[in-house]
Amino acid sequence: MVVEGVGTPAAGPRDVLIEGSRIAQVGRMSDVAGIDAVIDGTGKYVLPDFVNMHGHLQHERAGVAMDPLDVTKLWLACGITTVRDVGSGLSKLKVDGPARRLHIFPFFTGPRTPEEARAKVRDLKAAGVDGIKFLGVYRDVFDAAAAEMKNTALGRAHHIGVEETNVWDDIRNAPAKPWRYTVEQWYGIPDASLRDGVQKFPASYNYANEVDRFRYAGRLWRETDPAKLTKVLAAMADAKIAWDPTLNIYGASRDVSRAQNQPWFKEYLHPALAKFFEPSLESHGSYFFNWSTEDEIYWKGNYRFWMAAVCECARLGGLVTTGEDAGYIYQMHGVGPLRELELHQEAVFHPLEVVKHATHHGAIALGREQEIGRVRAGWLADLIVVNGNPLANFQILYPAGNDAGKLEWTIKDGIAYHSSTLLSDVKKIVSEARKNETLKSTAQTRR
Repeated sequence: MVVEGVGTPAAGPRDVLIEGSRIAQVGRMSDVAGIDAVIDGTGKYVLPDFVNMHGHLQHERAGVAMDPLDVTKLWLACGITTVRDVGSGLSKLKVDGPARRLHIFPFFTGPRTPEEARAKVRDLKAAGVDGIKFLGVYRDVFDAAAAEMKNTALGRAHHIGVEETNVWDDIRNAPAKPWRYTVEQWYGIPDASLRDGVQKFPASYNYANEVDRFRYAGRLWRETDPAKLTKVLAAMADAKIAWDPTLNIYGASRDVSRAQNQPWFKEYLHPALAKFFEPSLESHGSYFFNWSTEDEIYWKGNYRFWMAAVCECARLGGLVTTGEDAGYIYQMHGVGPLRELELHQEAVFHPLEVVKHATHHGAIALGREQEIGRVRAGWLADLIVVNGNPLANFQILYPAGNDAGKLEWTIKDGIAYHSSTLLSDVKKIVSEARKNETLKSTAQTRR
């Protein structure tokens, strides 16, 4: 059964012929003479790979080294072959390995004036980046950088914290090519729609204190004006600004116990991540000090407003994508995008639309809709083979848990990777890293 990725229903049985790195044919084949290798897809589903629009290829967490193969193999085992790495260093332009298809979006750091902003864009473009991630930038600096980017092929990802800019600044600086610019998480969207113009923070609030920051982020959406919000979402759609909500990354805020006890942690959670996830004033996103029932209730409500806004954005013609932002807040690489599928369905998108968000829409946002994100002849052979029907139950894609582990193969550029073999490799990496951390801890105790 083939799910093409553009919202059309599953159809089959069909054969998918791969020649080199591309799909040569999708249909019924009577003659398979000369075929080098066959994956028996009887009773199985074939989908495009998932495009992770908010990834981080990390080499360490909380001062503990991580083998990047731990990340790349998890991505592949979970059906992810294309990743937009936001906040990357330029060194990642040379990253090799099985998940090499990284779209590099480094942070826009340093410029303090419009002149410096324009020069920074030129420098990054010359370095060969795919796009730029903006965070904490003044309006005049952002405008200058956006103007410099306007007629380039560079993409843009904007994390609009509680700052001078909001999504109206993205709308004013619309892309020359539709959908190449994205707003990340929810940032900047409810801020532009507040009933009173400013969120009602308590007098003791400190944005630099992450407990304050994320506690009151959970109260943000209920302060929006519905009419203002609809106007903002419609303007985003008209300006062809895409939305990458990464709904999965704040799931711990509405149920921290669930987040701390995910079944895949047992065998696949690297000790560097385990340490980074612990409540800490040093680690970004590790803000669960005195996290209360009230906090979780506010965040559950926050999700209802947030999800409704994502649906309204799509209804108005906006483009919605999927990402993970893993390596933070109890979210593990690879699993994040799979959880994202479930949360898009919880937001009341149909499973076929969810798959479209995770495949075809991601390809559009990367400017690669003519080569990835579809099961179609001529497109790159980036596919997953699932022993079951993920449209009926996305949970079968998970690497652990009840009725999980049905994602059998990830095919990238025509090369087939066996998911269980990749996961076995990850187990070995994690086991060895845990052993090394235990030895270090023992040695420190003896000293």
